[in-house]
Amino acid sequence: MERTVFLVSDRTGITAETLGHSLLTQFDNIQFKQINLPYVDSVEKAEQVVEQINRAAREDGARPIVFSTLVDARVRTLVAECDGVFLDFFDTFIGPLERELGVKSSHTVGRSHGLVDVTMYGGRMEAVNFALNTDDGTTTQHYDQADIILIGVSRSGKTPTCLYLALQFGIRASNYPLTEEDLTDSQLPAALEPFRHKLYGLTIDPLRLHQIRTERKPDSRYASLRQCQYEVQQAEALYRIKGIRFLNTTAMSIEEIATTILHETKLKRRLY
Repeated sequence: MERTVFLVSDRTGITAETLGHSLLTQFDNIQFKQINLPYVDSVEKAEQVVEQINRAAREDGARPIVFSTLVDARVRTLVAECDGVFLDFFDTFIGPLERELGVKSSHTVGRSHGLVDVTMYGGRMEAVNFALNTDDGTTTQHYDQADIILIGVSRSGKTPTCLYLALQFGIRASNYPLTEEDLTDSQLPAALEPFRHKLYGLTIDPLRLHQIRTERKPDSRYASLRQCQYEVQQAEALYRIKGIRFLNTTAMSIEEIATTILHETKLKRRLY
């Protein structure tokens, strides 16, 4: 079974996509064809969206699912008249909040993802630049400015997790790759020793690591299962010897890894 899903927003569509995806993942046996429609911020655009949704309904022989985060009442009302199942997140939540708080919401388009607070946005960009500049242990002299330093073998998820922590939460995250040379004597690299309290380890199933590395460098010693098994075993032994918390990332998304790290380390999020 396949159903068409429209994600309609008057701005980037990030909120609609995130919430809609969270709901759709609960339905394992249905294939969803997702169509993102951002920046629907006028009556004219809304009319075009309705035409597109209605056309999909005719072609599919089933009502499309429509997730909406439209703020403008005129636009929202127009799209709600489409031949789809209209699910509006603002109508669902804003009304009860207004009644509970006793005030009307601002109904400001783009408030959740717009450039509302320049200082906070600047902090986020600084965190991203910091993650890029200290990626893979390139500039360890700035580790004193880091909120957290992720360590682990190559391809265990360090770089994308650091960038996610920076972009989503304003966390200054660095990462350091544990090489074969680092793992031979069960000692932390000298550059990491002064910052042991900031270290957090990532590990991964050796077979999965073998698959990832094979895609990058097939038929190499680096990608061999034996090498992956050795590095993972040594890295985990190092974590235990040095009392470093660590997380197995094998079956986790970047979002789950980052959230788990924040929860366990109690790092203060600078952005929401």
